[in-house]
Amino acid sequence: MTPQAEGTPLRLTLSGAGHTAGRPGGTLADLAYASHTLHVPRAAHNASATLPPQPRTAVPRATGAEGKAAEPSTGPSTEARLSGREWARFLRRVLRATDCLLVTICVLAGFLVHYEGDQPFAATFADVNGGLIGALLVVMWVAALGLYRTRDPKILGAGSSEYKRVAAASGAVFGLLAVLLVAFRIQPASAFYLVSLPLGLILLPGSRLIARRWYNARQAQGQFLVKAIVIGQAEDVRYVLKRIARKSGAVYEILGVSLPGGRRGARFDADGRQVPVLSSTDDVVRTVGRCGAEAVIVAGPVPGGNQYIRELGWGLEEHQAELVLASSLTNVAGPRIHWRPVEGLPLMHVDVPRYSGGKHACKRLLDITVAATALVLLSPVLLVLAVIVKHGSPGPVLFRQERVGKAGKPFRMLKFRSMVVNAEAALAGLGAQNEGAGVLFKMHNDPRVTRCGRWMRRYSLDELPQFWNVLTGEMSLVGPRPPLQREVGRYERHTRRRLLIKPGITGLWQVNGRSDLPWDEAVRLDLYYVENWSIMGDVIIMWRTFRAMCAPAGAY
Repeated sequence: MTPQAEGTPLRLTLSGAGHTAGRPGGTLADLAYASHTLHVPRAAHNASATLPPQPRTAVPRATGAEGKAAEPSTGPSTEARLSGREWARFLRRVLRATDCLLVTICVLAGFLVHYEGDQPFAATFADVNGGLIGALLVVMWVAALGLYRTRDPKILGAGSSEYKRVAAASGAVFGLLAVLLVAFRIQPASAFYLVSLPLGLILLPGSRLIARRWYNARQAQGQFLVKAIVIGQAEDVRYVLKRIARKSGAVYEILGVSLPGGRRGARFDADGRQVPVLSSTDDVVRTVGRCGAEAVIVAGPVPGGNQYIRELGWGLEEHQAELVLASSLTNVAGPRIHWRPVEGLPLMHVDVPRYSGGKHACKRLLDITVAATALVLLSPVLLVLAVIVKHGSPGPVLFRQERVGKAGKPFRMLKFRSMVVNAEAALAGLGAQNEGAGVLFKMHNDPRVTRCGRWMRRYSLDELPQFWNVLTGEMSLVGPRPPLQREVGRYERHTRRRLLIKPGITGLWQVNGRSDLPWDEAVRLDLYYVENWSIMGDVIIMWRTFRAMCAPAGAY
């Protein structure tokens, strides 16, 4: 699943040069902040890097990777910042070389593996035929990775699309190989399927994971960012700056803004951050050339409308800069968006969310399989935790609490008891100390929490009995946070959409900060999941949940 934040820029690229994609930030969130892109062809960049880009003269920057204000630097501290667009092209070339190497290794392993009577695969063919099949597989596999655009700059370093395309390309190649073997009546190349394909599905995504982590780490340090200017009306510009600033490891380095009637040298206040005004919207092209910007983000309507944007795109061609249109379409993930050109008019089709059908049946099958397996494998752990809770404080081992499930249907959620027995009765006296957001009650040092409950809640061990709720169909492995009835009674109308699917043991809210999240952000993440969930997205969230349990944040 590749999530998108509200107001995430919609890229209308007028450059043949590659560009970097935003990073999910280890959160699906990265799951939750992807861009949707529409590319319009234009003249290709005439320079192609074959070596790592060299440092260039620094440009005064307004905000870094975390959106913090920064004054233009001078003197020896002016560290050269490398172009994110150039590094995306370089990374693409590195991945192409590693793909060729890893594919060759995988095919060679399948070719030489001992098979059928302890003989290597090559011995089951005439030497020439075996060698030709291996060479053909290498060529087909490398070509498929290119045809499926697994190294597209838009997906490098963000979301799961990169891995999905690698898997799809590999599956297509081995499917085609099977057809060729049957058509030419060649002995089945079983070792390729038993060795080469599984090995490739491990090594190829693994190399991309290593490259992604290195790339994203450098972006988080303020390197490899695309230098951008945001233009538009003041409120629209402020909103876009806010969204980019909230995304850790964002792909853009904001050099400044251009406003209608803006004067160069003025300062623009964006929620407390002072961003330089570089020009008015009438002088954007010349400003791009002067400050070395690589992208112009149009934040909503601008004076001149469509005619202005079209001429702006033409003017940016000479500077090899991208034109990025900020979309007002919120909480819609990439797979639900389709483009259809009609007589030069690009129409955006948005699929309607579905809350039943085959995809939900697959989700239920995944829930049953994982929950049943977890209950069996974790039974010793559950038994130990039960003993600890029983001896930790007086009262029952399990805490049963009524929560609201799908379509508003109540159910009894199970947890290991982490509070004293009279915790609900004591809640009224703690109302003034509430540190939670919105309708939630949270305290960092809640006096009702028991000694063992404190570390169990920190590592989410108290929630392990909820696998039983998943097995019985009341909950899902991944979904919105299960709310209390009193919380649902205070929901706004749009917030009630969280009840359209089953609540989950984990979700986007858990891997993006849990109790530390502002209420509106927690609601936005849950609503995003409700409308855009996918099986692959669920798997990613579960993996990130495991990582979050090992290094907990926002759990108290």
